[in-house]
Amino acid sequence: MRVFITGATGFIGSAIVQELIGAGHQVLGLARSEAAAKSLLAMGAQVHRGSLEDLESLRNGAASADGVIHCAFNHDFSQYQANCEADRRVIEAMGSVLMGSDRPFVVSAGVGAVTSSRPATENDACVPSSILPRSASEEAAMSLAQRGVRASVMRLPQVHNLEMQGLITLLVTIAREKRGSAYIGDGANRWPAAHRLDVAHLYALALERGSAGSRYHAIAEEGVPLRQIAEVIGRRLNLPIVSKSPAEAADHFGWMGFLVGADNLASSAITQERLGWQPVQPGLIADLERAHNLES
Repeated sequence: MRVFITGATGFIGSAIVQELIGAGHQVLGLARSEAAAKSLLAMGAQVHRGSLEDLESLRNGAASADGVIHCAFNHDFSQYQANCEADRRVIEAMGSVLMGSDRPFVVSAGVGAVTSSRPATENDACVPSSILPRSASEEAAMSLAQRGVRASVMRLPQVHNLEMQGLITLLVTIAREKRGSAYIGDGANRWPAAHRLDVAHLYALALERGSAGSRYHAIAEEGVPLRQIAEVIGRRLNLPIVSKSPAEAADHFGWMGFLVGADNLASSAITQERLGWQPVQPGLIADLERAHNLES
C-alpha cells in the first residue's frame, strides 16, 4: 500500500515508517519543515508538505493514499482541550475523503480510565470527551466508522524505549527539578505500557488487517505500579524516593498531579487474538533501568 502518515517523524511515527517500509509498503509522510522532509527522505519515505493546521493539505494527502495512519498530536498541554478538539477536526478532514472506499484509517488515541473495577478492554467505550478531552480523537474515528469509513482506533499507553517513556519522561524532569522522585500515597496505582517497536508493528497489523469501528490496545504490560517507576527514577538519579499525599500532588507534579495518582489498567487480549500481535520487546522497568535520559 501507499500509506499517508501524520506525525511521521515523531517518536512513534518514525518507527511506524520504518516498520511499513520494511514490510514492503510505500510511505508518504506529512512534513511541515525542511528538517522533517529531510528526515523522511533519509528513512526512504516520500514527502507531503503540509501541517495539522492546513486541513486541505491533510485531505490531499489522504486522498492520494491507499491507507492513512494518524499519529500526530500537539502536545502543548497548556492548550490541551483546544488541541484535542483540533485533532477531532483533523481526523474528520482526512476521513471525509475516505468514505466508501474501504481504505483503512488508523487513528491514535489514549488509553483512558474507562473502567476502575478491572483492566479496560477494547470493547469498553471511551470516557466522553466532555470529561476526558483526549477522547475527542476516538469519538471522531468512531463517528467516521458509522459513516462508511474503515476507521479504527489505536489506544496508546506509556510508549517507551531507552530514549523516551511517554509521560514518564516528564516525571524524570520533575524529579530532577524537585530533587526527589515521588509517587502518590502507596504508589500501588498502575499505568499500562508498551515498547515503541511493538507498538509500530501493531499499527502495521491494524492497517493491513483492521476492521471499521474496531478499537485496538497497544498494551504489552497491563499496569506497572507508579511506585516501581518512581523507585527506578530515584535510584538512577541518586535522588530521594518519596510519597506525596493527594493534597500535595498538584504542588509537586503540577498539571500532571491528577494523572500520577490514576489507576489505569488495560488489557490487549482481544487485540492479540484479532490481529495476531505478540509484544516481544523489553518491558518498561527494564528500559528505565538502562534509559539514557536517566544517566546522571
